[in-house]
Amino acid sequence: MGKKYKNPPIIEAVCEFRLTPDSPWDLTVPGLIYEKIKKEFPHREQRLIQEIELTQGPQGLQQQIRTQEGVLFFTEDRKMFVHIGPHLLAINCLKPYPSWTGFQPKIEKAFQALIETVEEIKGLHRVGLRYINKIEMLSSPIKLEDYFEFYLYLGTRLPQNVANFIVGCDFLYANGRDQCRVQLKPTASLSSERPSFFLDIDYFTAKPNELKVTEAINWVKEAHNVVEEIFEGCINDRLRALFQEVREDGAS
Repeated sequence: MGKKYKNPPIIEAVCEFRLTPDSPWDLTVPGLIYEKIKKEFPHREQRLIQEIELTQGPQGLQQQIRTQEGVLFFTEDRKMFVHIGPHLLAINCLKPYPSWTGFQPKIEKAFQALIETVEEIKGLHRVGLRYINKIEMLSSPIKLEDYFEFYLYLGTRLPQNVANFIVGCDFLYANGRDQCRVQLKPTASLSSERPSFFLDIDYFTAKPNELKVTEAINWVKEAHNVVEEIFEGCINDRLRALFQEVREDGAS
């Protein structure tokens, strides 16, 4: 991401397109899309997918879990797949990440199949590009500020022996139309011999139906640029050395 690394920390990337509820959709859509992308995604599976939605209600933040049937189309090596559900198209890429030049064409192929199949899309309810990084340290203990530019800060009057934490921030883009949600949290106990952390960067449209269908692919490209900038802004040179940054002259 941003710079090139021999050992990138990305464990999953996903690009998601959610159509507005008034867009046409029926049970034939997944099969029609499959016919257009089966060369790249030949393996087909049906699964029950759980989605967690957070909503602000009268009693505060509430969590809703929805279960729905989805269809997954996998590449030959099963490291990339297209997920189709009602009014949803998502393209997932698992570790090892093949670089943006390997991921972007798959996104464009799947989205083109969607708009050719659902010809009268009324609008885009949400578009998102998310990267989940797992950053594994070589030893313990560590100071977050020695590796990150985005981290938990504790004042001197607070206890310093932390069992767990989560740090998050939503950044505004495009005059508030888009947001980038950044979260950092440990994957397990901080007292382990080799602590590791999730750095989750999710760029998405915060206002439904403000992005035109014809602008979606360009939006994804711009979103990727932002995600790269945010990632590089969250880490410092000690982490870049851990990821084995590759310089333009080919050295590492």
